[in-house]
Amino acid sequence: MKNGRSSLTSLISAFGRAYHSEFDTPKIFDDNIAKKLISQIEYHDIEKNMVQGIQFFNEEIAEKYKDHPEEILKWITQVQLSPTPLARAAYCEKVLSNEIRLGAKQYVILGAGLDTYAFRHPELENTLQIFEIDHPPTQEYKKKKLDETDLIIPGNLHFIPMDFTKTFSWEKVIEEGFDYKKTFFSLLGVSYYLTKDELSSLLDQLFGEVPTGSSIVFDYADERLFKEKGFSSRVENMVKMAAAGGEPMKSCFSYTEMEKLLERSGLLIYEHLSPANIHELYFTNRNDYLTAFETIHYIHAVKK
Repeated sequence: MKNGRSSLTSLISAFGRAYHSEFDTPKIFDDNIAKKLISQIEYHDIEKNMVQGIQFFNEEIAEKYKDHPEEILKWITQVQLSPTPLARAAYCEKVLSNEIRLGAKQYVILGAGLDTYAFRHPELENTLQIFEIDHPPTQEYKKKKLDETDLIIPGNLHFIPMDFTKTFSWEKVIEEGFDYKKTFFSLLGVSYYLTKDELSSLLDQLFGEVPTGSSIVFDYADERLFKEKGFSSRVENMVKMAAAGGEPMKSCFSYTEMEKLLERSGLLIYEHLSPANIHELYFTNRNDYLTAFETIHYIHAVKK
């Protein structure tokens, strides 16, 4: 990552959310602010690179829509880029809403990227403290983009630059006002890029400093990640794209492995969604290309 630039994965995730908000119906997750956090140049660069790279994704689609770049972009975005960012955000924020009703006072977004939750929920400014944690260059980019918009940073939003995948520092979070209160964590689009030991260590650190009943939502890849091709080879393509972008995927888990890892950190699985569950919840009765991504699962785990 270059200084002042967001990570590639956070940009593509925001692009997928912005595209969905503008063009797709029905909405799985409506992030109508995401496009404000991507420059026009970056947005068009992603569009252009995806359309020009259609041969990599699907030669048949490349030929079928060679004179219709907008249909190529729709296919790539709906098949490859946006299914997981959309559905996991929808699931995470549904769980978060329930946790707030049950008394959660703090929301820690690990790998926040270009998240817009605080701006979409101004009504929570006096009831929920939000801590966004991510690489310094990504946060630098985001704050720069916010300066260029009409968005006002709410008083309950705290930016904490940190490479938490290497060393998590509670000191920095506490300096921003974090307290020993019921807390909800999200870790979306991150677990794949950690080794199993790194994920276990991170969970130990996180839940050692919060009370019982605190919880986390995260997504993870199952044991088929490095073998499954998926529809139009999209799982294989995801792995290749991550490696080519300098952020290689490192881990995948069986359900039993994940259950044991969470148990060691004092967590119980409250809810687990398989790809089939995710498809049924978020992708049924559609007339476009959007379907749940193979190999990707969601978990809501709670501290005992």
